Amino acid sequence: MSDRPAPLADPHLLFDPAAGRRDIVILGSTGSIGTQAIDLALRNPDRFRVTALSAAGGRVALLAEQARLLRVEKVAVAREDVVPALKEALSAQYGPGEALPEILAGPDAATELAASACHTVLNGITGSIGLAPTLAALRAGRTLALANKESLIVGGPLVKALAQPGQIIPVDSEHAALFQALAAGTRADVRKLVVTASGGPFRGRTRAELGRVTVEDALAHPTWAMGPVITVNSATLVNKGLEVIEAHLLYDIPFEQIEVVVHPQSYVHSMVEFTDGSTLAQATPPDMRGPIAIGLGWPQRIPDAAPAFDWTKASTWEFFPLDTEAFPAVGIARHVGGLGGTAPAVFNAANEECVEAFLAGRLPFTAIMDTVSAVVDEHGTPQSGTSLTVQDVLEAEAWARARAREMAARAAAEARA
Repeated sequence: MSDRPAPLADPHLLFDPAAGRRDIVILGSTGSIGTQAIDLALRNPDRFRVTALSAAGGRVALLAEQARLLRVEKVAVAREDVVPALKEALSAQYGPGEALPEILAGPDAATELAASACHTVLNGITGSIGLAPTLAALRAGRTLALANKESLIVGGPLVKALAQPGQIIPVDSEHAALFQALAAGTRADVRKLVVTASGGPFRGRTRAELGRVTVEDALAHPTWAMGPVITVNSATLVNKGLEVIEAHLLYDIPFEQIEVVVHPQSYVHSMVEFTDGSTLAQATPPDMRGPIAIGLGWPQRIPDAAPAFDWTKASTWEFFPLDTEAFPAVGIARHVGGLGGTAPAVFNAANEECVEAFLAGRLPFTAIMDTVSAVVDEHGTPQSGTSLTVQDVLEAEAWARARAREMAARAAAEARA
């Protein structure tokens, strides 16, 4: 294994082991990851100084409040039309005579922030629009705390071409778990990565039963509080399929050595099986502040970043095999991950369109993966990964979104007939 390339994420390789307080840029600050990262930073002012924030623009009052609490230098919004409202919200937060932060606006604003002067960029943006900021942060030499899995999924070869060893620290709970467990051995010691899945709200249901679920059912996740798109992805297990591709790219482990197991309690976030038969599991109560702290602070640990277990109380931890018939998403993800090139981008984009249609009540739950699978099959041979460009990714995504919308509309019409 020694002749294989270094993995993107490796706990043994520190891109920048700088001690002391770190300047942090948070992308997606008003989302779930961003708000928890800000909580962590506010509780640890001796370790972190947040210098800039970006958000889509739908929650300008919260963004202005965050800017004041952190005294950031810059704020960015993707929507230029909300700039007047943001200026008003900032003026209401800051005192008379206080200098307001610089405002950046437009689709490239987050990308500009990602390249700004700082130690670490936390990419908490949802969706493949996070690719450009990911590439900008890597190109600028920043440590990248990566919660935006989609940027790695759709632009894997592009990310791998830019990232230096140890430059990426994963923030997903599963990949932060693998990252920590891998610290116990060398790459040659690894037999298997075991990615855990809660099973979502529909664990144990047959495909026929899944045909009757509602949007409200799908959004009722049993263990995690997340945004609607990620919650639906957890219900279909698309999220787990994306994480399998992500694990392959981050740790340079072949797909056949990456397994998914259902663990309803979500206490064990993932495991590494070593060649001597030992399995190391990383376990905490479900709380994203722990993985965020790893992403921002590694190799140092942040005391009391997240709750620990109360071992004086009895608990039961269960593990089940994945039902691949009712939940085909992981198998489809393995397929597109093996194809490489633009295939993962097509898979992700088609899924985003289908999830939007489902949330709007235009598409049945089981039709999400049926449609995604059909789009992937129609895409066929992908653009070669060795010559992949950002434009290739954008064109493949645009095609996949258009075809997914067409197919979803046809499926919805057939369901009504």
